[in-house]
Amino acid sequence: MYAIFRALGKQFRAEKGQTLRVPLMAEEPGAKVTFGEVLLASDGDTVRAGQPLLKGAAVEAEVVGHVKDRKITIFKFKRRKNYRRRTGHRSLSTKIRISSIAG
Repeated sequence: MYAIFRALGKQFRAEKGQTLRVPLMAEEPGAKVTFGEVLLASDGDTVRAGQPLLKGAAVEAEVVGHVKDRKITIFKFKRRKNYRRRTGHRSLSTKIRISSIAG
């Protein structure tokens, strides 16, 4: 069984027991979260799609922890002007483990 749900402005495909990385959430590690915006659900035989959401469907997950993504490097350059700037950042994200898919 799997479901496609929307969380924090992005869409994710979830299966029970799977670990996902979502954008940073305010919840502490160990907290339970419920995502109610389920767009599509499948039990293996049938696929149910919402218009745009499925009624009564939810994805429950547990927050595992907060991690940083890989470093993104930004390099600005203008030829023949001796202008070079190198910066970068690491986005924060939250790891969640899917505990159940209802509906």
